[in-house]
Amino acid sequence: MAKIAGILITLCVLQAISMAAAGRPEKNPYCVRGRVYCDPCRAGFETSASTYLHGAKVKLECRQRQTQKVLYSAEATTDESGLYKIYVANDQKDNVCDTVLVSSPHSSCKLADPGRDRSRVVLTSFNGMVSNDRDANNMGFTMEHPMSYCGQLMKQYQLTDDEV
Repeated sequence: MAKIAGILITLCVLQAISMAAAGRPEKNPYCVRGRVYCDPCRAGFETSASTYLHGAKVKLECRQRQTQKVLYSAEATTDESGLYKIYVANDQKDNVCDTVLVSSPHSSCKLADPGRDRSRVVLTSFNGMVSNDRDANNMGFTMEHPMSYCGQLMKQYQLTDDEV
């Protein structure tokens, strides 16, 4: 009887310790990083004419998969090289996380490029990834009208105006 009581007490203590640890942030937070660029040619992808934007705002949102309720949100601003970093303290398990463009500091390049305005990131340790660094796809803004040199540039990519 004393052995059973000892085992039950040990199990209760272990459960209490695991519950306390689950509520704490991880020692090594996830680092979500990516870059934001301006596409002056409206190509829909980065080209040699693309420039990285300093001061662009980006948001990370993690949503509950079934209800789409936002459970975590954070913002960041890009540095001189167009790079942003967002640190996330807790494992997001089965939540769906996306980085999303918020705003551009460039008045003539402020339209979010459809299809390049968000990037999905996985923020869990239960997927085989060893590192807590997560690279998001680069996201881009476009200009309202392509620059005059873009037609020539698109020829290098073997794209014509009809395809852009």
